Amino acid sequence: MGGCCSTEPVEIEQITPRAGLPIVVIGAGPVGLAAAAQLTERGLDFQVIEAGERAGASIAQWGHVRVFSPWRYNIDPAARRLLEAHGWTAPDPEWLPTGAEIVSDYLAPLADAIGDRLRTGVKVIAISRLGYDRVRTNGREEAPFLVRLDTGEEIQAKAVIDASGTWATPNVLGASGLPAFGETDAADVIDHALPDVLGADRATYDGKHTLVVGAGHSAATTLIALAQLEDAQITWAIRAGSATRTYGGGDADELPARGALGTRLHHLVTSGRVQLLTGFFTHSVEKADGRVRVVSREPSGVEQSVTVDRIVSATGYRPDHSIASELRLDLDPILGSTRQLASQIDPNAHSCGTVPAHGVDELAHPESGYYAVGVKSYGRAPTFLMATGSEQVRSVVAALAGDWEAARDVQLDLPETGVCSSNLAEAQEQRVGLATGISGGLLATPLPVTTVSSGGGSCCG
Repeated sequence: MGGCCSTEPVEIEQITPRAGLPIVVIGAGPVGLAAAAQLTERGLDFQVIEAGERAGASIAQWGHVRVFSPWRYNIDPAARRLLEAHGWTAPDPEWLPTGAEIVSDYLAPLADAIGDRLRTGVKVIAISRLGYDRVRTNGREEAPFLVRLDTGEEIQAKAVIDASGTWATPNVLGASGLPAFGETDAADVIDHALPDVLGADRATYDGKHTLVVGAGHSAATTLIALAQLEDAQITWAIRAGSATRTYGGGDADELPARGALGTRLHHLVTSGRVQLLTGFFTHSVEKADGRVRVVSREPSGVEQSVTVDRIVSATGYRPDHSIASELRLDLDPILGSTRQLASQIDPNAHSCGTVPAHGVDELAHPESGYYAVGVKSYGRAPTFLMATGSEQVRSVVAALAGDWEAARDVQLDLPETGVCSSNLAEAQEQRVGLATGISGGLLATPLPVTTVSSGGGSCCG
């Protein structure tokens, strides 16, 4: 009687030990490439995966925007050392760069220095542990991370630093955190933050009535740009009962450009150039006769409405944690940051300049070796500055290198509202003008700097 089983040997694939695997960095923006520079300096193997076609792809989308923090706050120290070793000359530390300048003068040469360890045009679609779903525990920490790409490839990794940001996941227009009724159907007349009002998108807004929804720097930037279109009608809607917080510190701000932004916007409102609607809770959007009616419904049930041609939804951003759904994350139920970080970045208590120094301990999840850094680490808090991201990745990389003393020696000196010289703002205003934008301290269009006092010193922070 013939045998029923094959006698051929079974081939068993051996799993590569974690110690020999690279660290995967997701995202090639300022924080992701700062992580790469820190890893290079520590001699750790890594790969950077960027969904866009080039480093800084998201920043390139707001390339027309000028940041309100000068170069000296925006260049990671390890990145600077790596670039200088490749013959790079640093830009003027007191210059306020545009998004396009950040890409061309900093991120592009940094990407060149990193070389083939950066892959562009490839998207991470999921992260897990090799052979372990979220439920299985025994042996979990010894298993490599499994990073799945949209190409069908999978990369095994020793650790994952997620610096993918939040640009691709803006908040909805609806005030309750849900899309407003009709928001999807009206998508063709709704733009998200920082359209190029005075450039590529000028024809879209010139001669039109635009509603800008949101109370942050992105909204302020767009409002100031729209005000330079003589035939544009502008309405600004916020949920708060007053725009005082948006106006900010004025001439007491340690970043003069940020203070000047609020001063200019305040003038536009008080002069009547911008109509301000307070207590506006977007509930529905109704298209009719080529225009769009936006209806607010307050928690009390009181309604108000405005009919416009276009809407700019500058309502902020939120993190997308779906790629890490099989990892064990400990997320704050309100912000979507780690629980340990949440109280330190809560926008109800902090501005971007009052967030305390933090590093690997505050960014750690139960999933050892996975860290979300940069603006994504802040969840839905809009208080992030690029300098914060540099210190985050310095701490995280030191921990991954086993240097826990350095990892826990976190230091961060950020500019906040306070007396400071306006010499920088005044000098650059004479050359290009000032304005502002989104998280990380952004600026955009020409802005007359007014009532920013000269304190006889430079901006500290």
